[in-house]
Amino acid sequence: MYSSCSVLSTPALWSSSLILSEDSSPVCSPSVSAVLTNEHSTIANMEEDVENIGLFSLDPGLEAYKDHFRYRIKRYVDQKKLIEENETSLEEFAQGYLKFGFNREEGGIVYREWVPAAQEAEVIGDFNGWNGCGHKMQKNQFGVWSIRIPDINGNPAIPHNSRVKFRFKHSNGVWVDRIPAWIKYATQDPTRFAAPYDGVYWDPPPSERYQFKHPRPPKPKAPRIYEAHVGMSSLEPRVNTYREFADDVLPRVRANNYNTVQLMAVMEHSYYGSFGYHVTNFFAVSSRSGTPEDLKYLIDKAHSLGLQVLMDVVHSHASNNITDGLNGFDVGQSSQDSYFHTGDRGYHKLWDSRIFNYANWEVLRFLLSNLRWWLDEFKFDGFRFDGVTSMLYHHHGINMAFTGNYNEYFSEATDVDAVVYLMLANNLIHSILPDATVIAEDVSGMPGLGRPVPEGGIGFDYRLAMAIPDKWIDYLKNKKDEEWSMNEITWSLTNRRYTEKCVAYAESHDQAIVGDKTIAFLLMDKEMYSGMSCLTEASPVIERGIALHKMIHFLTMALGGEGYLNFMGNEFGHPDWIDFPRQGNGWSYDKCRRQWDLVDTDHLRFKFLNAFNKAMNLLDEKFEFLASAKQVVSCMDEDNKVIVFERGDLVFVFNFHSENTYEGYKVGCDLPGKYRVALDSDAWEFGGHGRVGHDVDHFTTPEGVPGVPETNFNNRPNSFKVLSPLRTCVVYYRVEEDSQESKNEAGAVKEAQQNNSSSHEESRSADADEPIQMLVPEIGVVEDDNDDEPDE
Repeated sequence: MYSSCSVLSTPALWSSSLILSEDSSPVCSPSVSAVLTNEHSTIANMEEDVENIGLFSLDPGLEAYKDHFRYRIKRYVDQKKLIEENETSLEEFAQGYLKFGFNREEGGIVYREWVPAAQEAEVIGDFNGWNGCGHKMQKNQFGVWSIRIPDINGNPAIPHNSRVKFRFKHSNGVWVDRIPAWIKYATQDPTRFAAPYDGVYWDPPPSERYQFKHPRPPKPKAPRIYEAHVGMSSLEPRVNTYREFADDVLPRVRANNYNTVQLMAVMEHSYYGSFGYHVTNFFAVSSRSGTPEDLKYLIDKAHSLGLQVLMDVVHSHASNNITDGLNGFDVGQSSQDSYFHTGDRGYHKLWDSRIFNYANWEVLRFLLSNLRWWLDEFKFDGFRFDGVTSMLYHHHGINMAFTGNYNEYFSEATDVDAVVYLMLANNLIHSILPDATVIAEDVSGMPGLGRPVPEGGIGFDYRLAMAIPDKWIDYLKNKKDEEWSMNEITWSLTNRRYTEKCVAYAESHDQAIVGDKTIAFLLMDKEMYSGMSCLTEASPVIERGIALHKMIHFLTMALGGEGYLNFMGNEFGHPDWIDFPRQGNGWSYDKCRRQWDLVDTDHLRFKFLNAFNKAMNLLDEKFEFLASAKQVVSCMDEDNKVIVFERGDLVFVFNFHSENTYEGYKVGCDLPGKYRVALDSDAWEFGGHGRVGHDVDHFTTPEGVPGVPETNFNNRPNSFKVLSPLRTCVVYYRVEEDSQESKNEAGAVKEAQQNNSSSHEESRSADADEPIQMLVPEIGVVEDDNDDEPDE
């Protein structure tokens, strides 16, 4: 471990403050038996293999918890082996949707439902006048009810797009109607307020079934993610559709140089205001925005634009809605016969929702099949798993302040059932789609979460860097500009395990909901309504707000992780919060939309924020700095409020000072040569003042003895001098002298915006295991003697 101002001599597991617990004794999680066990299963001797677990070589501090890892790996191996013995393979097991729910088979429709607690069961719907007397179902020894409904005159007895439900009697003799658990579409009567949902039999004829036309795009080296909610993406105060989003919003996303779209609220949820996180029907697309075929059109359109599409999948809990959701199948039976745990363990008290029993065989089939369904049927390119912290621990993260002590991660508080499920899920996803991108929403920072399953990890590709937006909000709400600490900001952005990738973000949908404020709103508040016109001079509030909005988002992107995320509208500083229709606002959609006209109006300053967002994405597209493991922070100048760092071979200079502009500010760098401006937040096209010259060559000067860092400038072997205006960020790239194109690349990003076909300059990448380096800064580096040509 090391401090933010120390030179790294050995690799650290965290790039900042999490501390290994060196004197902790091994802790083994309690044994939890799976519902289906195999007494004859033979498992490899984990005593022999545990010493070779890859995680231990990456982080020796984890060896103190080898009993925990031995237990959970054995559980995973046992469960996977059991699935393979009984269901052929994990991949076959995850095709439950071909067996359960409604499926066409030769000469009829077969419907199956797992409801062990039911005493009698029948299927009802439009097709039989909602009278199930003629469609009684049979139950097998595993609690699966089934019925075969023969075709009538060669046509399905249940017409496509007709309503259906599952009716069953439970132990107290009461009959109840429920939406089938595996239903692929569910709708609500639009003429009735708060009407219950109905299941819909969805099996369109070939002429109506959407056929994908475009292949999945290649997996990007680093995801630049546009988080979006289809329903609230309309300019008008209403629910938007999948097709409108595809035609109107996706071109904006591509134009802003994102390479990935992350869709929220895809799984059906009866309560619109839940933002899609209280799922009622796991295999059904949200009908508010259209049909399954419409969603396929959206995804195909995204692929045609070169955009990957991730789905915000919710397997951490389920809506407690009995009428419309999976919870309706819980009629007081034991946990072995239910999707959920019983008692307190089956209820999330903060979310008012149900918790899955991840050790249950049919729950595993249901959830794993759900993942494969969205990958195979809709061609999603991966997932963002919601609520992973809640899954990992029995306490669900409630009232927990994670400090980084390893005892917090590997103890009796760890829900090994859920860990094993996540390992199976990630194994499955990457087996079906090797180029899938899978992201965990986890605030705890559990070690190994973002490492492959064969290493003993849980298998996610990325973890959301959830502490970053909290830090920015704290600064904007509670600190004056002069109180901002360059060390603390840098520390917060680099506080991650260097072997586990993170997706950084300054704000997401969480910061935009009612009761909170976006960064733009925190910075400019009510003046956003009156001061954003270019026809009048910007007030000090607007001037500061626009400058810091650009700096905060760009610094987060450049230093905060190996991927970047932005929520729909925040790229141009969307005003207001998000407020879904509810009784308290008169069921209004006015604050549940996106005001695209603001960024499209040429005389409004929103266009400057959007243009800079587009440019910083393009910078990564050109130089691929997010994918580079070379991350060196060379200066955190508290007096002058300056941060200097290298990402790849780009040099970033951020000046957060509210008053001081520095001419001849000396910055350290790795490679000698000539540097020019690649991106400048102070450029006119970004609402700046154009103070930095883009046609100026910055030549480096060698510093100290080669190979002896302590004799260098800020531990960098070379340096050059720059003009650093107040509240600006400027990026410099090294000009390759043998490249005529590079010689002519003054203002590289600006020219690239005009010609996206220009070739990309390769950026050198360090070894993948190199952590972020925090080097000792020299304070007082502003010098009067400017050896270089002035920037003005």
